[in-house]
Amino acid sequence: MPDTATELIQAARALRNAVDTLHFAPPITHVYNPLDYAWDVHQQYLQRYAQGRKRVVFVGMNPGPFGMAQTGVPFGEVAAVRDWLGLHGHIGQPGTTNPQRPVQGFACTRSEVSGQRLWGLFAARFGTPAAFFAEHFVANYCPLVFLEGGRNITPDKLPAAEQRPLLAACDTHLQTLVRALRPDWVIGVGVWAEKRARSALQGQADGLRFGRVLHPSPASPLANRGWADAATQALVAQGVWQAG
Repeated sequence: MPDTATELIQAARALRNAVDTLHFAPPITHVYNPLDYAWDVHQQYLQRYAQGRKRVVFVGMNPGPFGMAQTGVPFGEVAAVRDWLGLHGHIGQPGTTNPQRPVQGFACTRSEVSGQRLWGLFAARFGTPAAFFAEHFVANYCPLVFLEGGRNITPDKLPAAEQRPLLAACDTHLQTLVRALRPDWVIGVGVWAEKRARSALQGQADGLRFGRVLHPSPASPLANRGWADAATQALVAQGVWQAG
C-alpha cells in the first residue's frame, strides 16, 4: 500500500490531467495550472509534508496570482514557501501567459497577503513546519487560476456548465486526499471552500467534522482587522485547537 505522500502525488497528477482537459470561455482570457508548470515544488511539498495521518486539513478555494500561481504551494506566498517551508525548485511557465499577471516564481516581489497571513499564523503558533505538519495539512480545493485580463476570477463565479466538470474533478481529488490523510477535521478557509468540502465529503468518512475560518484575503474588511486572532478564536471555539 503506498504511503500517504505517494498516494497524494498520484492524486495530484490525476487532478492535473483532469483539469487540463477542461475549456473555459470568455470572459476568461487565461487559465494557469500550477500543477503543470510548478509541479517540481508542489511535489516537494507533498513529499515533505503529506506524510502520515493528519488530524486537521485546511482547504482553500484556489490559487492566488501571487501565491500558489508563483510557487505551486497552497497559499504559497514566496517568502513563506522559501523561508519557512524551506522549499525551492524550478518554476516553469503556463502555456499562455498573461502579461498583466506574469509567473515569476521565486523572483516574484508581490506578496500574497492571504498566504502571508495563513502561514504567518501557523509559524507563530507552532514555530516549525515539523510541529505544524505533525497534525495539520493545507490543500486547495481547485488548482486552477482564472484570469479575466488582469482580474482574478474565483471558480464560484464561473458559469454552471463550466463549474460542473471542474467541481467533479476537484471533489474526486479531495475525497482521495481525505481517505489518505484520515483527518478528524476539514476546515474550509472561507465559506465557499467549506461548502465544497461538505458537499464532496459528506458521508465519505465516519465522524468527520467540518469547520471554517474567515478567508484571510485583504479584500475582506473583517480579515484586515486582525485575521490571525479571529481565525485562532474560531478554531478554539469549534474545538479544533486548544486555547493558549
